[in-house]
Amino acid sequence: MEFLQKGYNLYLLIAAVVSGVLFLWPSVAKLLSKTKEVGVAQAVQLINRQDAVVVDVREPAEFRSGHIPNARNIPLGQIADKAKDLDKLKAKPLLLSCQTGARSAQAAATLMRAGFTDVYNLSGGMNAWQQANMPLQKEK
Repeated sequence: MEFLQKGYNLYLLIAAVVSGVLFLWPSVAKLLSKTKEVGVAQAVQLINRQDAVVVDVREPAEFRSGHIPNARNIPLGQIADKAKDLDKLKAKPLLLSCQTGARSAQAAATLMRAGFTDVYNLSGGMNAWQQANMPLQKEK
């Protein structure tokens, strides 16, 4: 009986270690990522002071429902193909947004691999933008 209890404790220890790693992994991945995350206030400063170009990587229907004013819509699935269209903007900062910040983080990584260096991801995405009561532009 004592042997079974020792084996059971080993399984509990393994489960605790695995769940701890899974809990900490997003934080570790963010630290290792070369993508620069910015909050809403920093994003506004990038737009106003450094003339950042806003690229919304959501699907067109999502984009039409409300986006950051003057944003360009390039869905995540097309970002690699459209990177050449953005080449003329390499001198300007690019601010990427999506609904939560996850898709735009992927797009930022793709653009950085394509040679873009001044790329920022809007942390929290449009959810954070709307929560901060920032203006939205809607398409018809």
